[in-house]
Amino acid sequence: MTLTNRLLAGAAIAIAATATHAQNITGAGATFPAPIYAKWAEAYKASTGAQLNYQAIGSGGGVKQITAKTVDFGASDDPMPGPDLDKNGLLQFPAVIGGIVAVFNLPGIQANQMTLTGPVLADIYRGTIKTWDDPAIAKLNPGLKLPSSAITLVYRSDSSGTTAVFTDYLAQVSPAFKAAPGAGKTVNWPAGIGGRGNAGVAANVSKIAGAVGYVEYAYAKQNNMSYASMVNKDGKTVKADDLTFAAAAEKADWNSAPGFGANLNDQAGPNAWPITSASFILMHKVAADGARSADALKFFRWALNNGQKLAVDLDYVPLPANVVKQIESSWSGIKDGSGKAVLN
Repeated sequence: MTLTNRLLAGAAIAIAATATHAQNITGAGATFPAPIYAKWAEAYKASTGAQLNYQAIGSGGGVKQITAKTVDFGASDDPMPGPDLDKNGLLQFPAVIGGIVAVFNLPGIQANQMTLTGPVLADIYRGTIKTWDDPAIAKLNPGLKLPSSAITLVYRSDSSGTTAVFTDYLAQVSPAFKAAPGAGKTVNWPAGIGGRGNAGVAANVSKIAGAVGYVEYAYAKQNNMSYASMVNKDGKTVKADDLTFAAAAEKADWNSAPGFGANLNDQAGPNAWPITSASFILMHKVAADGARSADALKFFRWALNNGQKLAVDLDYVPLPANVVKQIESSWSGIKDGSGKAVLN
């Protein structure tokens, strides 16, 4: 083989290796954004040929996997505090905004026909409101025929950012809930049935008459589930959709916490949905494989700039353009072993 042929063969191998490498962006974590990540991955592959393999295993699992460096990125709906980001050498940024809804299985009662307040929902999940015709629920729903059946609580059995957001909201509006069971990715529920992931909660609520659960809105829509309207901080009854989620995020101070960790729960505003959250991406500041980290960032750059319509179609909320610019600027903090930014 001539030198020219050997060089061409070597180049072909390098190109093939790069193409193969680009097909394998790996991520794991939150189930909250999994529907939009799946849509983005499909469109990104059609556009670029690169493939995203995402495991929707829950936020706690995502944090464990990125900490252990077994994936290119982790995903969590519960933003990691600054000291933990520093300790683990991680950079964090939001990817999309969505809302959590209380779903229920009551024959004859459809989506938005029932209204709940945060304190009443907290008392349901504290186990002090035990039946659907409880006076506290009936008072909010005059004229609605509520059954006397028992309420079956359905909750996340895995370490969950959705649980962290949901319980954070309930703890904000109910001192009794804050005392017990409290807020976090996992809590000690007083009773009920666990489900793994948003999909597991949706499945259990769908098959258990009298059940109530909490899921990201896309899961409620995809499974044709009934869900409650909510009374927000301004005392207004609002329905879940991308507009009310956007209203909750409208005045978000994304620089209020490290890693853009703004809390969007219980925001003021007549149209704000009270249980709203961003979903976050976690990546190592010093990349074990600079090319793989660059590929992951290229995916999110495409998603943040080109995936907005897909997000809105699933009733997620894209991040504002000025926030996207801040996020992209932050990526210069992800470097390879030589100290060079992995993405130009």
